[in-house]
Amino acid sequence: MKKIAIIGSGPTGIYTFYALLKNPQPLSVSVFEQADEAGVGMPYNDDDNTRLMLANIASIEIPPLFMTYLDWLKGQSEAYLARFKVDKSRLHDRQFLPRILLGEYFRDSFRLIVKEAKNRGFHVEIHESAQVTDIVPTNDGVTLSVNDSSFPERFDLAVIATGHVWPEDSEASRTYFPSPWSGLMDAKIPPCRVGIMGTSLSGLDAAMAVVMQHGAFRDDKFVLDTGSEALKIVLMSRTGILPEADFYCPIPYEPLSVLTELAVEREIAKGPDGLLDRIFTLMVRELELADPAWCAKVSLRKQTADSLREAWFEDRKRHDPFTWAEENLDEVERNKQEYRTVAWRYTVLRLHEVVQAIVPHLDERDSKRFRHGLARVFIDNYAAIPPQSIRSLLALREAGVISVAALGDDYTLDVGSDQTMITTKETVHRFDVFIDARGQKPLKTKDLPFPTLRKQLEATGEEIPEISEDYTLKAPETVRGRIAFGAIPWLMHDHPFVQGLAECAEIAEAMAKAAEKTASGSRRRLPYIEE
Repeated sequence: MKKIAIIGSGPTGIYTFYALLKNPQPLSVSVFEQADEAGVGMPYNDDDNTRLMLANIASIEIPPLFMTYLDWLKGQSEAYLARFKVDKSRLHDRQFLPRILLGEYFRDSFRLIVKEAKNRGFHVEIHESAQVTDIVPTNDGVTLSVNDSSFPERFDLAVIATGHVWPEDSEASRTYFPSPWSGLMDAKIPPCRVGIMGTSLSGLDAAMAVVMQHGAFRDDKFVLDTGSEALKIVLMSRTGILPEADFYCPIPYEPLSVLTELAVEREIAKGPDGLLDRIFTLMVRELELADPAWCAKVSLRKQTADSLREAWFEDRKRHDPFTWAEENLDEVERNKQEYRTVAWRYTVLRLHEVVQAIVPHLDERDSKRFRHGLARVFIDNYAAIPPQSIRSLLALREAGVISVAALGDDYTLDVGSDQTMITTKETVHRFDVFIDARGQKPLKTKDLPFPTLRKQLEATGEEIPEISEDYTLKAPETVRGRIAFGAIPWLMHDHPFVQGLAECAEIAEAMAKAAEKTASGSRRRLPYIEE
């Protein structure tokens, strides 16, 4: 049997194992999970999440594992779902549910995958509380160190599916949390001034982790505990803009008419010079075809790949963030009841996946333009959050617990032992507790946590690992075809929109094919550019 090691058993690892079931010959599969329970994943485990934290993806969008998420939910008892405040009689495929409940689906699916693999003659070993601390590729195969000890088995292919990488818990203190997943859930936060950097869903989740210690939501209202009146939370970002509520649209996506995959391939073939601007011209044509009224409203014909970002957020900047959020929520809820699709939103949503293909082919100047312009538009569009999260935010605002601050582009952040101070042109913000919730940052080769593999890759002189179409590493020779690299933070340079379950499943399908063949094909990779 060909021996496969899967490092990480979150969504990418689970979908990889699931895809391996298609292999015509039985395989030997060993799964290594650093947590004490395999098959859940950090974003969905109950150590890092509460029932107030909702997954921003519904069953209709989740690639099924044997069965859809909705069918799995319908198979659970009413009493079980009630533990997560879910009414079984009201389940539907566009519902946003607690992350830890989605984690239960993944855990059950993982067990089924293991059982099915064994039924098909696979040899399966699951190693829990097993942190892979080194990966050593040689011409004879791949060996691992697990919990700093050499693992006796040699593998033909090692799949790196380690998921998100957050700062170590050791960097956190009682007043500073470098991410919402660095001990925040277990920390006792007193009623004080709490600053949260980031206004996306991660920032709201951090706020939920704090407020659950000081009150409760009752019928979309937040009731603060007596004695917690000093709790004041400030959500911060450069713009102070809040995300949109998730909007109704047809799924699966309808095809684009102008900026198709074929059109993108043709533009890429013409070379990098002017590629971004050529793609933007096609975007304008696609949007004008879909929603001419909106295009006229934002003067789309006069916009560029650089200026569209400003036009996109202009309406939100003119309004109080909470007033705008309330109006947006009302609009979204009406549209969902009427099954009405806002054409420009839906078009931009479909465009981001197609446009992403140009990123590895952009020159340095256009790469930076894209990250500061169109990428921000696409991310705001597809990262719309569950309407219930907006309702909770508004309830916190009504209770006088939360506010939003726009910091501007020029501010300083000083993390002290007792307080964190943020200084802007206009004012100074002081916080007793500070949480950085700005999300996953792209990482480079030097950040790899596997010393031997890191040294081998650094010896190539490349700052970002080069990968083939099946995600196997291309260089050096000792690793070629032996390491399938599905670690999201290192893929974000070429794939800035890679963070999602559909993307996890696509990457997993590609990596599973590496079990059948050696790496083939090539893909250009853009060198990392410092901001």
